[in-house]
Amino acid sequence: MNQIIQIDKKDNVAIALKPLLSGTVLKISDMKITLIEDIGQGHKLALQNIEKGDQVLKYGSPIGHSIQEIQRGELVHSHNLKTNLDGILEYSYNKQESSVFSSYSERTFNGYKRADGKVGIRNEIWIINTVGCVNKIAEKVAAKANALFENKCDGIITFSHPYGCSQLGEDHRYTQKILRNLVQHPNAGAVLVLGLGCENNNIKEFKKVLGTKENKRVRFLESQSVEDEIEEALVLLRELSDITETDSREKCSLKDLTIGLKCGGSDGLSGITANPLLGTISNKIIDGGGSSILSEVPEMFGAETVLMNRARDERVFEKIVDLINNFKKYFKKYNQVVYENPSPGNKDGGITTLEDKSLGCTQKGGDRDVVAVLDYGDKVKTHGLNLLNGPGNDIVAVTNLAAAGAQIILFTTGRGTPLGGPVPTVKISSNSALAHTKKNWIDFNAGGLTEGTDMSDLSESFMDCIMSIASGEKTLNEQNDYREIAIFKDGVTL
Repeated sequence: MNQIIQIDKKDNVAIALKPLLSGTVLKISDMKITLIEDIGQGHKLALQNIEKGDQVLKYGSPIGHSIQEIQRGELVHSHNLKTNLDGILEYSYNKQESSVFSSYSERTFNGYKRADGKVGIRNEIWIINTVGCVNKIAEKVAAKANALFENKCDGIITFSHPYGCSQLGEDHRYTQKILRNLVQHPNAGAVLVLGLGCENNNIKEFKKVLGTKENKRVRFLESQSVEDEIEEALVLLRELSDITETDSREKCSLKDLTIGLKCGGSDGLSGITANPLLGTISNKIIDGGGSSILSEVPEMFGAETVLMNRARDERVFEKIVDLINNFKKYFKKYNQVVYENPSPGNKDGGITTLEDKSLGCTQKGGDRDVVAVLDYGDKVKTHGLNLLNGPGNDIVAVTNLAAAGAQIILFTTGRGTPLGGPVPTVKISSNSALAHTKKNWIDFNAGGLTEGTDMSDLSESFMDCIMSIASGEKTLNEQNDYREIAIFKDGVTL
């Protein structure tokens, strides 16, 4: 097994595929390198002497500049490398043609075809709260209903959140849009909208956001208007469970599938193994007629031109420019630097600068054209790779991806996380050690890519896994009942 990897021939650093000790002699291409110090797994080592102020190259692109002289065989990290990022930039459109498979449409899964033409991969009943005041009521109701109506659906689920009242402007609209999209999500075979009665987002106002179209699979209950809200909720849930009990799975194609692409707790191997694996999967699903969604805008900083140059046309290019620069303005509005990232865990795993992190993160999007840019709370309408406005925070981003229409989220991690969202959240480890130690978190191991496994073989194996999950096999987050939501907030709370 190789001990280090040089990702691009232009790179002046390599990445350790396992912990390496000082004095180890390595060979890469025709070079022999003696390590000056210990190098941790996922961390970078200099392949040549790097002068102070020189650009450090990884993925064939600058990830920052050296702040002191770096010797060949030396660790390259926060003590001697600094980001190049700073402020708003101007961009030009240099269209890069993407390679396209001839076809990839033979994959099928068994899903639930909905009346609006969408397809769900679960047939759950969701309790959607208009306001955080009814969170505990919803939790009690869900627990009772799951015991009473077992096997009539894939589960009765509620998602607690603190909003729906005391919000102004965009924050209030964000809450309504995310909750609306969850009510209309195809993984929910039926929905109970549970309100309090006096909140800003009361049921009467929320119905305006939902639209006027009647839907027998959506029921409403205002808690202040009834004597026993729990008993009333159970009556409505019984009616909904009788409806979902009649639903059955049918054969569906990749055209019916939208995946969300997410990473969290990344390490230095994420951009080499797990994220490129997702990029390959994204390509396959798009080539089969489906869609994928890439979000986490701050983790595009430093790699944004990679996405801009894959814009389908100049209109999409301009939207990507606005996406990036508007999020930078959001940072500046609060006097925050745009490169206050990576996290401590990222750094422990070998990621040094935001460019380093972003160039690895964007690998999840594969190399197909970017066809559309969505605002926070928007839904996918265009087949292909969509960029979605929103932060990188794991729970907020997972919720955002699900609300945009993803029926399943592929979540890569190098450090590990148990988090799960409203839809099946598949955890993919960047390294085998994590997969072995956190078997109760990790659904699929991409670490084999550093151990001789071929990407073509692994991606087909992972597609098998995805199709099984889409057909009903539960992810670990579902088995563990780790499911939650969070809604983006930027403003005043009354």
